[in-house]
Amino acid sequence: MSDLHSINEAINRRAGRSLISSILVGIGLLAIIFSTMAYIPFLFAIFVLIAVLLALREISIAFKERSINISFPQHALLTIGVIGSTWFAGLPGLSVSIVLSVIAVLFLALLKGTSGFIANATGAIFALIYPGFLAGFIFLLARSGDGFEFIATLVILVGCNDTFAYLTGVLIGKHPLAPKISPKKSWEGFVGGLIFAAIGTALAFHYLLDKDPIIGAIAAICGVVAATIGDLVESAIKRDLALKDMGKLLPGHGGMLDRLDSVLFVAPILWCIIELLKRFG
Repeated sequence: MSDLHSINEAINRRAGRSLISSILVGIGLLAIIFSTMAYIPFLFAIFVLIAVLLALREISIAFKERSINISFPQHALLTIGVIGSTWFAGLPGLSVSIVLSVIAVLFLALLKGTSGFIANATGAIFALIYPGFLAGFIFLLARSGDGFEFIATLVILVGCNDTFAYLTGVLIGKHPLAPKISPKKSWEGFVGGLIFAAIGTALAFHYLLDKDPIIGAIAAICGVVAATIGDLVESAIKRDLALKDMGKLLPGHGGMLDRLDSVLFVAPILWCIIELLKRFG
């Protein structure tokens, strides 16, 4: 028993996370996602919206560390507008609402005066697009007639990449992927996540979407690159703000943005690939 405890502690130190807590939280999130998407998609939309608002709150709190002031209530209302428009009006709703929201954000920044305008306006637009606008593509996937299959494919792609990149990196990771941004990420982890994500997504494309599994593997490659960029972007934000995690909401994962970072970048890629297949496939 002590040997198992020692092994678990060693894994936790190398990964920088509590492995058991991370697994339990991950299973819980998956249960909510699949059950709501299968039976009551609107509840899935509410669940994701709450997650996005929690991530937005983490961003607004973190930005204060650099004296970038973002009004969470204002941004929350705008984000709800963007996501609501996307859910009920699709891509046109997302496009129009994000443009109007950017204009509103710049106008609100003007009302505060010119002192610190660039920093506050830039930070405000960043917080509007990330996570709100990017999350809109999750809703575009979910609202379609094949919403369950699309979301399941998204979860499989992201889940396989995150899980096996984590395990491979912990077990054999030796060569840092981006040491100045995220020292714990390794090339071995990247390759491990890529291989298993390609396998999982190829199977999902074949059995869930009735598409060529080779296209699924290609989608996985694009998705893993996007997910890695998303992870590194969030790591860069935390490093700039001198934070270990964006929050402590999810045991073993950190904050909500720590959980959403990769899926926010993968969802637009998967949506684009599916739309291309609809038009030219």
